[in-house]
Amino acid sequence: MQTRLWLVSHASTAAQRSATFADTNEPLDARGLAEANAFAQRVRFALDGVDEVRVLTSPAACARDTARAFGFDATVATELADTDYGEWQRMRVAEIATQAPQALDAWLRDPAAAPPRGESFEAVLARVGAWLDALASNDPAGRAVVAITHAAVLRAALIHVLHAPPAAFTQIEIAPLTTIGLRSSKRGWTWWPHAQANPHP
Repeated sequence: MQTRLWLVSHASTAAQRSATFADTNEPLDARGLAEANAFAQRVRFALDGVDEVRVLTSPAACARDTARAFGFDATVATELADTDYGEWQRMRVAEIATQAPQALDAWLRDPAAAPPRGESFEAVLARVGAWLDALASNDPAGRAVVAITHAAVLRAALIHVLHAPPAAFTQIEIAPLTTIGLRSSKRGWTWWPHAQANPHP
């Protein structure tokens, strides 16, 4: 029986809108909460008729706030955490472009590059890929799973499922409240774009 997974990027934050590397303790502001509340109806519609739903969330405050706005009592999963931005956390991209332009350029282009004391995209990809593989093998009941997380995690999930090269992360843009539908089977995970609107076979 298939496991159906919906990955949802959290609602927007003030840090995102100001091009600032996130603080994991930053909650949603009024605008982000309004976005999440408005999107909640679409989430409920997508899950209409699904008997059992397991809801997971990143440890970040903005993801947990998004889950609550959707009406979910979610379980925190550390595998869904955002990229560890290391010394760049709470810094604006413009600041880093001035102070460390070569490091920023490398991070934007090279999946093996990482912020100082931070995490590379390749590390995120390995973490998310291992989580997806474990989810597919350890959930034989085939229930539905909703995971509220971050753009980097959605990028990593797509690259893992499609067996794309890690460098392809530069070609994937994920907006707040983007939803990606995946299903597991004997063939592994497959991407079901239509599952965003209709989770039923």
